[in-house]
Formats: sequence, C-alpha cells, structure tokens
Amino acid sequence: MQQTTNTILMIRPVNFRMNEQTAVNNYFQEDLNLKNAEINAKAQEEFDVFVEKLRAVGINVIVENDDERLDTPDSIFPNNWVSFHGNGDIAKYPMFAENRRRERRDEVFIRLEEEGFRIENIVDYTSAEHEGVFLEGTGSVLLDRVNRKAYCALSPRADEELFIEFCEDFEYTPIIFTANQTVGGKRLAIYHTNVMMCLAENFAVICLDTIDDKKERKNVVKHLKQDGKEIVSITEVQMHQFAGNMLQLRGDNNQRYLVMSEAAHKSLTPSQIKSIEKHCPILSSSLETIETCGGGSARCMMAEVFLPKV
Repeated sequence: MQQTTNTILMIRPVNFRMNEQTAVNNYFQEDLNLKNAEINAKAQEEFDVFVEKLRAVGINVIVENDDERLDTPDSIFPNNWVSFHGNGDIAKYPMFAENRRRERRDEVFIRLEEEGFRIENIVDYTSAEHEGVFLEGTGSVLLDRVNRKAYCALSPRADEELFIEFCEDFEYTPIIFTANQTVGGKRLAIYHTNVMMCLAENFAVICLDTIDDKKERKNVVKHLKQDGKEIVSITEVQMHQFAGNMLQLRGDNNQRYLVMSEAAHKSLTPSQIKSIEKHCPILSSSLETIETCGGGSARCMMAEVFLPKV
C-alpha cells in the first residue's frame, strides 16, 4: 500500500460561488463583492491553470464536469463526499450542507470505470444525515495508508462515533483530537482536519497550536514520530493562508510533489520550505477566488484515486 497516488479526480465547477450553507461553520470563507457569474468564471480559470500545472509534471488528472442543473456551489471539492481505496472500495460520506449532498453523483464512478479502474464495493455512510451526523470524507479524515492510522479533528462535520465506525470498516487505528481556531475572541472547532494538517510519506505539515488539549497534542506528535514522519510545524496565521491544505502526489518517474496553493506557498518561511524540499519539490498555483469564496484550497479540490486497475 502506498501513501501517494499518481491519479486524482477533479470536478470542474459550473456554479461556483460562496456557499451560504457552509459559511455557518467554515470560518475560512469570505464574501467577494462580485457577481456570482464573475466568481464562477474566475474559479474556472484558476481550476484550468491548476490542472494544467499538475498534468505538466505527469500527474494523471481525471476532470469531470459539474452538472449545471444541480446548483452545487462547492462541487469543486469532491474529496468531502467520496474516497477511493486500494482494495477497490469506495466510501460515500454524509455531508453537513444540504446543497452539498447533490454533489454525490454515480456518473463519476462510471467515468472511473471507463478510465480503467476497478470498483468492488461501495460503502455508503450517507444515511447518517437523517440523524444529523456527518463525516466529510478526506476533509474530516486524514489517512496514513501505510501505517493504517486515521487522524480526525472532531467538529460539527466530523462525528466521533461515525469516524470510529469508518476505521473499523476500513481497518484503520483512529487518532482523535479537537482542533480550534480563534473566531471573534472564541476558540471554535476547525471545520475540516485537512486545513490544519497534511500527511505525506515521510513528513507531516501540521498546525499543532490548534490542538488546545496538551494530551491530545502529545498523542498526535507521538504517532507521527513513531511512524518516522518529520514534523513541519505551521502557525495559525499560516493555516489561514491554507498552509495545512496540501497533498503529496506522484508525477512522472514516480517523482513526488507537495501540491498547494500560491497563498500557502508564499506564507511558508525559508526554513519550512527547506524542510519540505528535502523530501520533494513544491508545486503551487494561484487559487485566490476558490480559497476566498469556497473556504477550501488545493487539497480539497483533489480526490485521490487508489482503486486497482482492471
């Protein structure tokens, strides 16, 4: 089992805008004083440039277009509703925002089969929505696929019991904690684990300052060190520039890249960049509109495909 893949699924937006239903607990979102059509056009432009950069280094990007009829402003972030696993399993996840539930489209699976991937089994957790229980894919759950550990920062979008159920089904050891950010003078739960933490093969980029509970923080550090991962620590200010929202991928000749937005890249200090580049080069792209309105960045836009080939 590998930690990184060469293939990702990305959804090209048709109705991208600030989603009022997610803004209630995604404190990264901001309103841009632009018309929605303008915002969508800018997001499409950023998306296309990003895909081009990924393909240029040999990353296999499968682009599926969003369906205009569904009115799904956040469809650009597919990693929240689906994950693809090396044994041929797919997991479908329960989503907090009602208008995001329409993003789950089975034609995406048909497309992957057309691309030569094998799907064995679909594990569907979406009925949890009826109980108001959510777990938003690899936004909520960070998988160390090699060491079979799953990291999860609990929040209104990451339920502890459902996370444990997922870990039992997929055979991962759960590592649970709470990560907070300061909003209007209060410490509130960060909506997704993958904005404060990134797991690569030999290192982890993490905002340890968000884990207020010392015991929990110590436990996370212990697991990362146990598995031989170098810890690259970022600040809360850097996290707000999406410096935690990164993904390591493989390009041509198995070359690894750490993929992030331009804002994340610019926020890093020379010594942090040096720590990362010891392991692999950085690939970044401007995602300003997507980050501002969507409250998500590079990592959220990429659903990793680990499915076996037919």
